[in-house]
Amino acid sequence: MSVNRMAKLIAIIDDDEAMQDSLRDLMEAAGLVAQCFGSAEEFLESDLHTRAACLVLDIRMPKMSGLQLQARLKQEGCNVPIIFITAHGDARMRIRAMREGAVEFLAKPFDHHLLLKRVRAALDM
Repeated sequence: MSVNRMAKLIAIIDDDEAMQDSLRDLMEAAGLVAQCFGSAEEFLESDLHTRAACLVLDIRMPKMSGLQLQARLKQEGCNVPIIFITAHGDARMRIRAMREGAVEFLAKPFDHHLLLKRVRAALDM
């Protein structure tokens, strides 16, 4: 894979395999490159955690939550744009995520066109 294509990699991190597949298919249909991870830990163990250009990140996952992953990445100096997706979000969670630098916070089910628009904007950052 070329360096330019790798620079535009979208990491999808969600413990729901059906959601992973759906989001990967959506990204690929839009001509984007996506890699899926079933947990925050799996993402951190990969060599892609320092090279992803954008994260589409679930909030509630076993062990490490999306918010915990966001804090860990920030602590490591990684300022990758993060788009949170959740079926269990609330206003306080949204405010926390956005204050910590998330570029979007979408409630499931969300509009796929809006997600793609936000991903493209994040890739242009």
